[in-house]
Amino acid sequence: MYYESFGSGRPIIFLPGWGGANGEGRDVHEPVFESRPGWRRIYVDPPGTGRSPADPSITDQDGMLAAIVTLVDELVGDERFALAGTSAGGLHARGIIKRDPTRVLGLLLRVPGVVVDRTQRTLPSGEHFVETPEWHEKQRRYYDVAEQQADLAFLGRIQGNVSTYALREDPATRFEGPTLIVTGREDTMTGYADAWSVLDDYPRATYVVLDLEGHDLPVESHAVYRALVADWLDRVEHPDA
Repeated sequence: MYYESFGSGRPIIFLPGWGGANGEGRDVHEPVFESRPGWRRIYVDPPGTGRSPADPSITDQDGMLAAIVTLVDELVGDERFALAGTSAGGLHARGIIKRDPTRVLGLLLRVPGVVVDRTQRTLPSGEHFVETPEWHEKQRRYYDVAEQQADLAFLGRIQGNVSTYALREDPATRFEGPTLIVTGREDTMTGYADAWSVLDDYPRATYVVLDLEGHDLPVESHAVYRALVADWLDRVEHPDA
């Protein structure tokens, strides 16, 4: 499985959305670490995305999670680590925590997929969403490229049925570490309201809804998003402060 790693220190694993490659998460988050040493940032391409080939033995979300867990174990060994999951990567991050919350230093969920069945999601109308030039540029630079790289047939077989796209075991579990949940007010893909429903699992969570931002956030709110991530990292570095 392909990944990119930068820096040294505490490991932090970045998991992209379904079909997304590691480049978008890298370029969104690396500016936060320019003046923050002490972190080893690992950006992952899950099977069938980016530069990671599909694995025919993976037929459901549990298989995808198992592959990611194997990579994490290989990369960090017995070290504790932080997790950052975007969209479906948020489901994978929560699944990792479900297995062993004590291994994880902190959790960042960006536009997390909480309700797997799209017909059951609580979604905004998106009436205030604007396809700005910045939005179009992000689509061209990251998401169009990721779609071209992805094995869409492999991913589609898993995503096409709720029974294979969902984890067999509900990933809900109490996690006491510093947590950040960032959602978009105009996110018509995973919404913002469903993430509120898991807030009680994270007693040390900051929950944010960013005005005008959609599922691709941050597009217009880079400074705010980076400040939120920096605050989360402060809390992870000093959990008892």
